Amino acid sequence: MISMTERHKKLPISNLDEHPYLASQRPFIELMMKYNCALREVSTKFEVLDDEFSVRYNRNPVESIKTRIKSPHSIVDKLKRKGYEFTIDNIRDHISDVAGARIICSFPEDIYMLADMFMRQDDVTVVEIKDYIKNPKPSGYRSYHLIIDIPVFLTESTENMRVEVQFRTIAMDFWASLEHKLKYKKDIDSPDAEEIALQLKECSERIAKIDLEMQEIRKRIDME
Repeated sequence: MISMTERHKKLPISNLDEHPYLASQRPFIELMMKYNCALREVSTKFEVLDDEFSVRYNRNPVESIKTRIKSPHSIVDKLKRKGYEFTIDNIRDHISDVAGARIICSFPEDIYMLADMFMRQDDVTVVEIKDYIKNPKPSGYRSYHLIIDIPVFLTESTENMRVEVQFRTIAMDFWASLEHKLKYKKDIDSPDAEEIALQLKECSERIAKIDLEMQEIRKRIDME
């Protein structure tokens, strides 16, 4: 079964306290609600795929599903960095990761299999694909990213909402989480920072090899 860390997470209205002027803007609150609904749609699709695999093949390719909505503070800051004012249209048009889902898989081949099945569904529109598994970032970061549009069925309309979906193995996610924490340490001087960055990249390469080795072990077990 999927271990859901944030299953059907409610809209973080409390985060609006960071920008009190946003709290009175109903269009903003409604937009965040729609993004939250889009994440439910995405999560449900992967739950269904995982359930089917459990019944048909006696295994679960999805280890966990994590979802998040960017905080108002992060949305405002990102718009500023891009040179845009805070408006509902600018949020929708210029930020592709307001809503994010992370699908944690057991093995690298599960990532491509699930991503392909997901993209072939009739109501999923693929906007962009970034494969950082076959082409890792210089830091060693590995993940498979999709930007997609997915319909949200409301009481009086249907709206396509944009969601970023990231796929990682358990090992990739472990590395990325630690890298993120270490990256923002303020007390690391430049020589140490360079050495740590090199060590992190080497760790990423070893983790990638272990992922493939574990995948081969699973295949051998399945063949017996």
